[in-house]
Parts: sequence; C-alpha cells; structure tokens
Amino acid sequence: MEKGLALPQDCRDFGHSLRMRSKYALFLAFVVVVFVFIEKENKIISRVSDKLKQIPQAPAEANSTDPALVLAENASLLSLSELDSAFSQLRGRLRNLSLQLGVEQAEEAPPPPAGAGPRRHVLLMATTRTGSSFVGEFFNQQGNIFYLFEPLWHIERTVSFEPGGANAAGSALVYRDVLQQLFLCDLYVLEHFISPLPEDHLTQFMFRRGSSRSLCEEPVCTPLVKKVFEKYHCKNRRCGPLNVTLAAEACRRKEHMALKAVRIRQLEFLQPLAEDPRLDLRVIQLVRDPRAVLASRMVAFAGKYEPWKKWLAAGQDRLGEEEVQRLRGNCESIRLSAELGLQQPAWLRGRYMLVRYEDVARRPLEKAREMYRFAGIPLTPQVEDWIQKNTQAARDGSGIYSTQKNSSEQFDKWRFSMPFKLAQVVQAACGPAMRLFGYKLARDAATLTNRSVSLLEERGTFWVT
Repeated sequence: MEKGLALPQDCRDFGHSLRMRSKYALFLAFVVVVFVFIEKENKIISRVSDKLKQIPQAPAEANSTDPALVLAENASLLSLSELDSAFSQLRGRLRNLSLQLGVEQAEEAPPPPAGAGPRRHVLLMATTRTGSSFVGEFFNQQGNIFYLFEPLWHIERTVSFEPGGANAAGSALVYRDVLQQLFLCDLYVLEHFISPLPEDHLTQFMFRRGSSRSLCEEPVCTPLVKKVFEKYHCKNRRCGPLNVTLAAEACRRKEHMALKAVRIRQLEFLQPLAEDPRLDLRVIQLVRDPRAVLASRMVAFAGKYEPWKKWLAAGQDRLGEEEVQRLRGNCESIRLSAELGLQQPAWLRGRYMLVRYEDVARRPLEKAREMYRFAGIPLTPQVEDWIQKNTQAARDGSGIYSTQKNSSEQFDKWRFSMPFKLAQVVQAACGPAMRLFGYKLARDAATLTNRSVSLLEERGTFWVT
C-alpha cells in the first residue's frame, strides 16, 4: 500500500527534473542562437556599410547639391558605423557570457613564433621617483613584450595595511601572489581590486592604461563607446573600455612579459616566483640617489611632505623623528634587497641585476643593451630609436611622469635646488645605502652645488650578477 502511494511522488520528481533540464537546455540554445544571429547581422551590416562607402559623392560646390542632402547621406553612414560598433560590443558581452556558461571554449593564444627563445618575465623593481617610468619605456617600446605599468596600484588602493611588522609582510604576500598571476597572463586577478568592479570583464578604470602600448593596440583597443568616460585613456588613439579577456589573450600571444612595480620592497618574497617552473623571472632593481628621490618627491607629492617644508621654512634645527624614521626605513629596505641580490643565493643566481638611474641617464642606450642582454631578449631598432629621440630632447617633457627628457643633463639638477641641511638629513638617515650604491656624501654646501665635483663612484660590471 505504501509503495503504491510513493510511486506518483517519484513520477512527479522525475517530471520536475526533466522540466528543469529542458529549461536550462533551452536557455543555452537561446544564447547560441542569439550569438550566431548577431554574427550574421554584423557581417551583413559590414557589407552594406562597405557598399555605401564605395558610392561616389560629388562635393556640393561642384553640382549645387543641397547641403542638407549631403549631411543626411553622411548621417546614414554614421548611423551604420554606430550600429556596427554597438553590435561589436554586444558580441563581446555575449562571448563573455557564453564562456562563463561553458557554451564556448576560450580560444588558446597561438604559441610564440618558432625560434623566439624561452619566454622571459621581467620585473622592474623600484620605488617612486627613481626614474622607473622612464626606464620602463625601454620595455614598453618593444613590440614583442607585453608590458604593464604599475598594475599593483589597484591592490594598494583596495587593500589597506598598516606600515611595519606583520602587516607589511602581509601586503608583500598579497602583492607577490597577484604578481605571479599577472606574469601568467591571468589578468582577471586584477578585477577583484579595480573599483568600481568591471562588468562582463569590461572596465574603464585600468590605472595608467595609456602607459602600456599592449593595452592600446589592436585587438585590445576596441571601438570607442560614446559617452563612456575612461579616466586613464590611451595616449595616441581612443579606445573603448578595456576588455580584460582580450588583454589576457594579447598577453599570451606576446613572446615576453614585463611590468614595473614600485610596491615590491622585499626581494626575498619573490623566491616562489623565481622557483616557479612556469616562469623565467628576471629582476632588475632600479635605485637612485636618495637625496634626488626626496627632492623629487617633495615636488610630486607636496602634500605628504608638508612637515619637511615647514621645517625648512621655520629654520628649526631638528626635524620630526617620525619623518626621519620613515626615510631611514625606506632606504634600509632598498639596501637589504640589494645586498640579498648581490649575495647571489642559489634561487636568484642569474636572475638579479642592480641598476643606478644615474648610469641609465648618462648612458641610456648602453644600459638598455645591458638590461636586454641580462633578460635574454634581443633589443630591437624600435627601442633604440625611441631612446635616441627621448633622451636628447631640447627640454624636458611636461608632467611629473614624463618620459621625455635630456637625461644626461637633468639627472643631478636636484643638487642646485636642495638646501644643504636637507641633504645632511638624508645622508645621516641613508648613509649605509648610499655607500653600497656608490653615492658620495657632500661635506658642505659648496661641494653639493659644485658641478665639477662628482657625487657618483664609477661602477662597472659589479652591478650585473
């Protein structure tokens, strides 16, 4: 009797299961059909647009055609162009949706060209105002390198850590893990930190997108979307919002990957990346005279250095200990990382190079060749031409992040504007780092401002390990 009652219930459950499966199958079929339909419509519109563009249109002055009629014809072509762009955007959204539902498999990027050599992963490790934007361009200008400019900026803006102690170690671990994924071309990892969050892998808030040629080239540069404001737009062309999927595919197509980061302070945290069999890591640590760094920061980040300015203006004998400790801590973290690299532990052997900005500024092409030789990447004439044009400018480019400058003349300009007592504070706080990197101490104000007196010790191949 009980079995007789249970049978209808089983039937009802089975029927419900079939209905749910049918609905899901219909939904997937609908997505596929819409995607195919959009593809066909897009091709038709493109053909019609091409035909219309082939129709000769005589100018109004030649045949006295009503200007309003000419404007209407042009408007029809403009409408078709806008419609074509809209279909492209919709097609991208449908593709992202189908990838998430598993209807379409993600395309695997083609392997690097035969004979291209092993894929290198170059990290330009620096701190702010050390000339890293300028040196980063040496890699950004090479066509076979996928270059990212400060992608860790998004993490710093989203995840807050108190300075020092366990929190500093925690931030370093987060930066390292994100860095590892980026080197593997998993750009989706950034989406968790971009604000506002990207929709369908589209964002117009990628920090300094225009400083990465790879993010402004086709096919990553999609058609411009009207009334969509992109804060960090491309410099030489206007593109639609950044499609993270297209950017990741472009990353995999390039032969090598490089990025610049001013938020990686501890070299020892990079050991897992150096030992990752999927990566061939090369670390270039860029340093600069800490006196020049402070002078540049006081201009670029004036608000943060207001206590220093007040101290100079008031003529007080002693600066706040907190400010001095922060300066000393920055110099020590740089020195400790450099000492570790120069000791050549097994995991870092052949993977570390120390470069002074002053040497790059004086001999940019020579140092660029050294860095490329260290990275194991052939230097192209394209990069050499960029260096020639952008290091011999008649005047420095505008803006605090400009990469156009007469590098051999401007690298020690800070000496003639820095008060000697400010230089004394830096020398006292950063003496160990300055001695390691070959920066001479100024004994007095006359030495500081005397151009004929060099504050640099000459260093040779000691800097390549």
